[in-house]
Amino acid sequence: MVTKVLSVGGSIIAPDKPDTGFLCEFAGMICRWLSENSGTRLILVAGGGGPARTYQAAYRAAAEHCADMQQNSASSEADLACDWIGIMATRLNAQLLKAVFGTLCVQEVVTDPTEAVEFTGRILVAAGWKPGFSTDNDAVLLAQRFHADTVVNLSNIEKVYTDDPRKNPDARPIDSISWSEFRRMVGDEWIPGKNCPFDPVASKKAQELGLSVICAAGKNIANIQAILDGRAYAGTVISG
Repeated sequence: MVTKVLSVGGSIIAPDKPDTGFLCEFAGMICRWLSENSGTRLILVAGGGGPARTYQAAYRAAAEHCADMQQNSASSEADLACDWIGIMATRLNAQLLKAVFGTLCVQEVVTDPTEAVEFTGRILVAAGWKPGFSTDNDAVLLAQRFHADTVVNLSNIEKVYTDDPRKNPDARPIDSISWSEFRRMVGDEWIPGKNCPFDPVASKKAQELGLSVICAAGKNIANIQAILDGRAYAGTVISG
């Protein structure tokens, strides 16, 4: 059985609240695709999205107020708390995905990609594991565990750019890039709530494993199907 891994960004599932239009389109395409590809199964790893950032911002505001009164603020403790808040948001989104796919997803949501998991259904849904990295890293670890050679990273950007196109009008889209070049762009440090094309910790692990990552727009359903089919698609390949 061939296994394909899709890291479904929280900004796609729930940019501020669950996007029911996307969920209906995405689930419909995936169900049809699986019925036509009986020798393939999918792992979907859910991100935290808008709810994660909303709750993280609320925590930081409340913690700053308490620190002013108690004088016990610590940046490391704040980062740890924000990481856990983000992880819980990914688990809520993952439960939503599992429910949407019904009997195609018979296993419970995976929250530890290193645990022994019996993948007997057609879809396995996973969420955040522990602080120190995003769900991109969980996707990489599950790709390693189930012998997938590629992770499809679906987010709110169509391609990786040379710089943030929202801030730099000269930023150019990239069709393909090596891991060493990409890691120079994103660095090595994980910051809770950090918005980058692919998590720095996950990038390091993917390079070590020789995995390829395809970064593509998560709401372009036809393009996602083209990627699954192995046809021409719009996106950025990180490899090598």
